[in-house]
Amino acid sequence: MKPYFFFIVIFFLLASQSSAQSCKNYAFSNNNKYAACNDLQALNSYLHWNYDEATSTVEIAYRRSGIEPTRWVAWAINPTAKGMIGAQSLVAYSNASGILRAYTSPVTTYRTRLQEGKLSFQVPKISADFSNNEMIIFATIVLPQNMTKVNHLWQDGPVIGDHLGMHSLSGDHVRSMGTVDLLSGKVVATKGEIPNLRFKQVHGLINAVSWGFLMPMGAITARYMKVFADPAWFYAHIICQTSGYALGIAGAVTGIYLGGKSQGVQHQTHRKIGILLLVLGFLQVLALKLRPSKEHKYRLWWNIYHHSLGYTIIVLSIINIFEGFNILNPVKTWRLLYASILIVLGAIAVVLEVLTWFVVIRRKRETRKTTVPAPAA
Repeated sequence: MKPYFFFIVIFFLLASQSSAQSCKNYAFSNNNKYAACNDLQALNSYLHWNYDEATSTVEIAYRRSGIEPTRWVAWAINPTAKGMIGAQSLVAYSNASGILRAYTSPVTTYRTRLQEGKLSFQVPKISADFSNNEMIIFATIVLPQNMTKVNHLWQDGPVIGDHLGMHSLSGDHVRSMGTVDLLSGKVVATKGEIPNLRFKQVHGLINAVSWGFLMPMGAITARYMKVFADPAWFYAHIICQTSGYALGIAGAVTGIYLGGKSQGVQHQTHRKIGILLLVLGFLQVLALKLRPSKEHKYRLWWNIYHHSLGYTIIVLSIINIFEGFNILNPVKTWRLLYASILIVLGAIAVVLEVLTWFVVIRRKRETRKTTVPAPAA
């Protein structure tokens, strides 16, 4: 690779950084000016504000860039906690008639549809603007005296007709909260609370071990131990696969529990792959009962069926585990750890593949030597 290639890469990285949007160089079309602003850490969002300490009045402009016109946006202050419950929201969206609406909505439940209602503090003015895939909420808020540091959060979600759908519960949508010091302008990011986090972690761990580790290990033992340890490979294979499937059923139970607690939000791709894996796993267990003898005329077709289904399960399992990572969005260490385990298993498989072929070829040569008839005297 040419040395100057790295300088080209660095140049483009610097150019992209310098051209990245920032709240400090943004000019509002209505010529509004704000003394303080912050580039928020999630959802391409920006907060601008003026704070009048004498009257505890805040003029805010919340901007959500890169948003489709078929989605709602909201910015909220929570005077009592750091989570969603108790948030006092400013909401904006375009209804089915294309009319832009901006209103206030208190959040009292996780099942909220952001219905219009009065907040716990006054909001004398609220309006919205949408252009160039950017929604802006303008508002004037009168806070209680001496409330200069506030918990705030922001979200977006789908608009279905005139109804607002639930926002996502993964990725940036669980990082879109923090605290704002209205006097100093200091903003502190806070990782959002994830409902049923402990159960989600247990669900992820069980399925990563069962589908993501034991199933590939079972396939490795079946393919490579057969040459080195027959018939021990068969029992090792059965132990890996049956224990993996049993744990997979336990993981499915936790998934069903989480589905009932998800406030109407279903991660459809992850859920459908999980159901498919349970069905395919059952077919593999059933295949064990229907396994013909080695000499049977259908044994070749059974092998094709069994191996194809097994490798399909492994591929789908890995895909679904990473889909789960995307939903839960844990620290990068867990994703890297699982990826490292897969790399190690892959490396072991490559080494064993080479050794297996070496042993098989050597045995064939030895067999040929012993079967060649001695030359006639």
